Amino acid sequence: MRVSTFISTTPVGVNEPQPDYLNAVVVGRTTLGARELLNALLAIERAHGRERRSFNAARTLDLDLILYGDAVISEPGLEVPHPRFREREFVVGPLREIAPEML
Repeated sequence: MRVSTFISTTPVGVNEPQPDYLNAVVVGRTTLGARELLNALLAIERAHGRERRSFNAARTLDLDLILYGDAVISEPGLEVPHPRFREREFVVGPLREIAPEML
């Protein structure tokens, strides 16, 4: 497993005031399928108090599945690669740091 440097960014597109976000990227291997991995990430969010009150609501924790190997998945609630990750320097920068070959 590789973990990027943590970076702080100003929230964009949220519906209410929110402190800066702390962002990082993790690259690793898993025996979980993509849907199982996403469900595990969502369970971690819930365990740490994340509530999904509305789209773009302020959040205490946001774990996204950005890439899953070279898989392309389009299912309800699961889009891999994440459809907007290339527009987000807070994802691309840390990913470039630890896994430039994935870009």
